[in-house]
Amino acid sequence: MTSRSIRDLLATGEPTFSFEFFPPRTDDGERTLWQALRELESLRPSFVSITYGAGGSTRDRTVDITERIGSETTLLPMGHLTAVDHSVAELRRVIGQYAAAGVHNVLALRGDPPGDPQAEWRKHIEGLEYADELVRLIKEHGDFTVGVAAFPEKHPRSPDQETDAKFLVQKCRAGADFAITQMFFYVDDWLRLRDRVAKHGCEAPIIPGIMPVTNVSQIERFAILSGAAFPPELAEKLHAVEDDASAVRAIGVDWATAMCERLLAEGAPGLHFITLNRSTATREIWNRLQLSSVNR
Repeated sequence: MTSRSIRDLLATGEPTFSFEFFPPRTDDGERTLWQALRELESLRPSFVSITYGAGGSTRDRTVDITERIGSETTLLPMGHLTAVDHSVAELRRVIGQYAAAGVHNVLALRGDPPGDPQAEWRKHIEGLEYADELVRLIKEHGDFTVGVAAFPEKHPRSPDQETDAKFLVQKCRAGADFAITQMFFYVDDWLRLRDRVAKHGCEAPIIPGIMPVTNVSQIERFAILSGAAFPPELAEKLHAVEDDASAVRAIGVDWATAMCERLLAEGAPGLHFITLNRSTATREIWNRLQLSSVNR
């Protein structure tokens, strides 16, 4: 397995393009995942990531799929790791699994409480309290490139945006090499986050996370859970055609493409597409961005 690092890719100054998948729970879901992976592999993304279920509920599947991507495809995999409901000993074991599998790019997250993401956060009695502690733990175990989460509109549990920015800076000073944002819909929110973090002297790249709208009720539910503001003008367009899947996807692709074009123009270090294990919308956006760059 290759030992390419996302840190080195970002250091070139060229925008990265990456895709996020989740570990399926069924055989049909696994087939859908691998079909999407193969379809997106031809686009030669910078890296792909596999999420980690709440409370470590998909830990084994996440590690297994991340390893298979590294050994069976040309893609560079990044594993996820969350602190929630894990002792330090368990976290060390997972870090060791990644290292043994040749996976040296990891996204370190505190994670949401299992069952109810909005429930009160409680650390494991033998675990970690904050994501910066997890960053340090991973870095202690070898030459890992470590990413962390960022929140353009602030984390739902943060009291205000300034405090939230300080949390991100703490994670970077703990050793994080870059950040990937939660999904958002207003480019100005990402720009303001970048400015807040830079004010504290932190220059770690903050990669925007983009989730193309393909299902109206699903995206609105995700927006509520993440605290992302859902644009009323986008909602109005989507609800007007919500029974027409192709029309919904077309509107979602238009909105996401416009966001991506402006983000790149504003100097975003890359784009991270949250695919929901489907490839069609992401491929459409990718193709539009490539055409746009050719025509500049």
